[in-house]
Parts: sequence; structure tokens; C-alpha cells
Amino acid sequence: MRVLVTGGAGFIGSHIVHTLLERGVHVAVLDNFSSGHSENLPKGVLVYQVDVRDREAVFDVFESFRPTHVSHQAAQISVSRSVKDPYFDAETNVMGGLNVLDAAVKGGVKHFVFASTGGAIYGEVPEDRRAREEWPARPASPYAAAKASFEYYLSVYRQQFGLSYTALRYGNVYGPRQDPHGEAGVVAIFSQRLLRGEPVRVYAKERRGDEGGVRDYIYVKDVVAANMLALERAVPGVFNVGTGIGHSTVEVLDAVAAALGVTPVVEYSGIRPGDLQRSVLDPGKLEELGWQANVDFADGIAETALWFKNNQR
Repeated sequence: MRVLVTGGAGFIGSHIVHTLLERGVHVAVLDNFSSGHSENLPKGVLVYQVDVRDREAVFDVFESFRPTHVSHQAAQISVSRSVKDPYFDAETNVMGGLNVLDAAVKGGVKHFVFASTGGAIYGEVPEDRRAREEWPARPASPYAAAKASFEYYLSVYRQQFGLSYTALRYGNVYGPRQDPHGEAGVVAIFSQRLLRGEPVRVYAKERRGDEGGVRDYIYVKDVVAANMLALERAVPGVFNVGTGIGHSTVEVLDAVAAALGVTPVVEYSGIRPGDLQRSVLDPGKLEELGWQANVDFADGIAETALWFKNNQR
């Protein structure tokens, strides 16, 4: 296997890169370093500093490295930014993705793994329910619409060009190396702000002052395990990657504060545009292939908070 990891210097992508290298796989990274960091990568890994929106440069990377497999993690990941700037979101997540997809077809890639979203693509998930893959996509933000659109492209490319693919619909991924400076990644944001003694903001689920939206928080190591399964076994289709358990924003905050031994100062805000009230996934389809979420919520939060304590940026 020769695996090209787009967004490989980022949070999830860099964990995938490290794991692939540990398994003796030939790896290259494509990243524009707009949010990724070179220190996330092991020394000596082959890096192409390229933006997925640059079609010619993307094709040049494929011609140079000649990957057999692609792990497409590069993305604009902020829901709120997608609401503010839908064009940029689509330019990156749809058009940029198509550049990678076309290069993969031209280069004869055997299998393509796409980082999709389970946390946004289904829309509101009712209480006591868990979203399954066969649920219709009901995007409530441009970000979710772009991810759903790209899944349709993948299906078409399989039919028209024979490209084998896996779409992994992630829950809310958290863990070491997550970027605390953007608008996505509440565990990272809380960890950084609490360590600095700064107030934290809780966006409302229904009204200002409540516990905030409920999400399916999945630790990055479990997400990497799903990616390894998809790459190594070339498993076709669409799969949720989550725990099946929902936690509110305040539950996350309490867990981070407990791990750091601090008392947070909380600012309560209204509902953030594009946010859902509740999103919880059913990972049963992936579990049937032998995958499972192994990292407990409290343990994962504690491990993440400790990493930020030792690696403040």
C-alpha cells in the first residue's frame, strides 16, 4: 500500500499518518498547513505543501507519489464558518475534494477513504434514537450539505469509473493535537481556555443557560482504527463512527474541568447558527466488521486535557 493522506498534518490526519507508518506503510502527506502543524508529523515523512483547491498541483502530487490508496481528511471543518461563508466551504469541501477524486481516478487508485460527517449530515436526531446510515441526509448547514454532496459524487464515481470507496461518518472527534484556535473542537477549546484561566462559552441547545447541544463524542484513536479497517480491508460503503452515547456541552466542560482540577467561569450564549440540538450515531454497521469504540468518555477527556496541559500552544 502507498497511502496519500490529505490533511495529514491536521488533527485526525496526523494520527492516521503515525499509525500507517507504525504498520510499515509507505505514506505521503498533502496539506496546505492552514490549520495543520508540521510538529504533528514524524520526521522524514514525505510532505507536499499543496492546497486541495489547486487542481494542477493536486494532479502533480498524484503523478509524483502514485498512491494506491487515499485517505481524504482535508476539509473546512467549522459548521459556523460554513454558515458565514458557504462559498469557501464548498470550494474546499466539494471542489477541492473533486480535485482529489479526479486525480485518484486518473492515477488508478484502488481504494478511497473519505472523512464524512455523522455529527451533521442527519440533521436533528430525536431523543432516545440513534441515527443509522440508511437515514436520509437532512443537512442543516452548508458544511453538512457539502459532505453529503461529496458522498453522492463518490457513489457516482464508483458507478462511472469503478472507484472503490469508504465514507466514514464521524461523530464529534476529540483527542490530542486537536486545534483549539478555531470554532470546531469543543474539548480542545475548553482545555486551552481553562488552562489559561479564561472563561468558556456554552452555546444553547434550546435556550440560553441550558446544558448545550448533545453530541456523540468519539476519541481519535477509535476513529483511526476505523480508518485502518477501511484502508486495509477496502471495505466499501458508508459507516457511522461513533459511540452511540450522547453527551451535552456542559458534561464535556465538567469532564475537562475535573481532569484539570479547575473551576470554570462559564458564559452562556444563544443557539449558534447551523448547530443541532442532538446528534447521536448508531455504529452497529461498523461494529459488525469487528470495530468498536474502546475509549471511555471520561478516560478520553482526561487523556486529552492532560495532553493540552503538557503541550500548550
